Amino acid sequence: MRRRNLFALFLVLALLVSACAAPAAAPAAAPGGEEAAAPAAGGGEFHIAWPYSVAPTGHWNTFVANGIFNGSPYLALMEPPLFYYMWADASWMPIAGESWEWVDDVTLRVKLPAGAVWSDGSAYTSQDVVDTFAIYHLLNTAAWKDHLAEVKAVDDTTVDFILREPSTVAPRRLLRESYMHASSVYGEWAQKVNDLVAAGKTIDDQEWKDLLAQFNEFRPDDMVVLGPYKIDAASVTESQMIINKVPTSFMADKVKFDKLVNYNGETPVVTPLVLSGDVDYATHGFPPATEKEYIDLGYRILRAPNYNGPALWLNQTVAPFDKKEVRQAIAYAVDRNENGVVSLGDSGKAVVNMAGFSDNLAANWLSEDVAGKLNKYEFDRAKAEEILTGLGWTRDSDNVWMDETGKRMEFELTAPAEFADWSAAAENLAQQLSDFGIKTAFRGITYTQHDIDVQDGNFQMAIRAWGAGNPYPQYAFDIDLRTPYNQALSGVGDPSKKGMSFPMMQQTDVLGEVDLGQMIADSTKGADIEVQKQIVGDLALAYNELLPQIPLWERYGNNPAPDIRVTGWPADGDPLFQNGTYNDPFVVVLMLTGQLQPK
Repeated sequence: MRRRNLFALFLVLALLVSACAAPAAAPAAAPGGEEAAAPAAGGGEFHIAWPYSVAPTGHWNTFVANGIFNGSPYLALMEPPLFYYMWADASWMPIAGESWEWVDDVTLRVKLPAGAVWSDGSAYTSQDVVDTFAIYHLLNTAAWKDHLAEVKAVDDTTVDFILREPSTVAPRRLLRESYMHASSVYGEWAQKVNDLVAAGKTIDDQEWKDLLAQFNEFRPDDMVVLGPYKIDAASVTESQMIINKVPTSFMADKVKFDKLVNYNGETPVVTPLVLSGDVDYATHGFPPATEKEYIDLGYRILRAPNYNGPALWLNQTVAPFDKKEVRQAIAYAVDRNENGVVSLGDSGKAVVNMAGFSDNLAANWLSEDVAGKLNKYEFDRAKAEEILTGLGWTRDSDNVWMDETGKRMEFELTAPAEFADWSAAAENLAQQLSDFGIKTAFRGITYTQHDIDVQDGNFQMAIRAWGAGNPYPQYAFDIDLRTPYNQALSGVGDPSKKGMSFPMMQQTDVLGEVDLGQMIADSTKGADIEVQKQIVGDLALAYNELLPQIPLWERYGNNPAPDIRVTGWPADGDPLFQNGTYNDPFVVVLMLTGQLQPK
């Protein structure tokens, strides 16, 4: 309590000093060097937090791994997508596009804003869009793998996307998931891709692979942006970066902040910065004790759904995790509600349907009949014990389970050490499993290495993500089964990677033999959404029975939004919050509409 009171006192004093030292309209002093300046009210700054790598690891080619702001919701303020999807009413918000329509069943036409320019002064035209998608062709993104036959410029401000066949999910792939890049930087590479296509080369040809390898090493000197903000390259340090407004951007008059200050780091680094009032908004997974400190300081907590969360991933080359009955028993043996509350308080909501995608999307995709057939796996250790004894398992003198061969059930569970919520979930899960008789030791591994270990199959049990923040369940099933932690058996990615080694061909009680990979691919084909719902329903039933991994809880944001420099956050329950934290993020919508502004 003493610590929280001191923080509160510090915050009040800082605000009083700031108010007395300068007029309310004066701009805040820019943070200098490695340390941030004291917060100043009304300074036109928005202080955010997102982890990044500095050079030489971090770089400006955001098409490829380690682009300096890759994965950040704020990248859309620099290299924007054409549109954002508005989840509450299924509408589309123009960003780098102006409007779109279907010309016919396979031609999606986009109009671009006239007169827009990039930060280097070059005009933004349909050629930038065509070249951007040429690079995505080189990278073999889902837009090309699943949909595109051609992208062509109709005129300077009109682009046609020609599909191979009708698709309901194509707009998501083309309009939202593809970020616009400048031809002044990438045009030469796009022409090289076009030359390969003209020569009849494909991703399987060596020439294509060679060009891809070269492009992966391409390092531009700077980022050329279309959006209203640009990173000041000279400001980038290990601790923070400055992101300045671009006055020539056609979006400049929409955003109200002159400057963004981004602090680098995962939860342990960012937490004290939020507590001290240096960060206005953060999306990290803060543990309940930290969240309580924020609340005691008077900070508002924003709780939007993320449509995904942590799951228990099981390496199915490790016996007995290859048996669905064992996975089902584990699902019964774990109190998912306790795990969520311990890990993330009110923002860790236990998974109910165990269908492989968000409970928030179930009503949109599952019929009453399918929903009624789903096993909820409610916490029931007697049921779990019944399943294991039915397999011939017994307990030893230490009350630890032994399988039918007499092998003692003793395993290691790993999680990314820096992810406070996932680490807490792992600690609690290890204790719950040990209490049940599956002796489990938790070990935290740095988050970059943990990702590699799971992809390589170098684990027994691990905490990784399930589900996806996307309105189409196919994306969730991709995360669950096809990418990137089950690559060897999905036909996706590096075949040397083993992941969890869960076969796509499975025998089920509910559907008979199924090809999960083909079902996932088919779940977005064609223009008939009712057919797709049927496939999604079958996938949900198969997933629910097989439990390739065991979803624990669905993560809602517990994003602190201190009332210091920023105003304009909507009221709790506002439909905009359905956009979630990371996908079509509400914070970017609020910035681009000007609702979020300096206090």
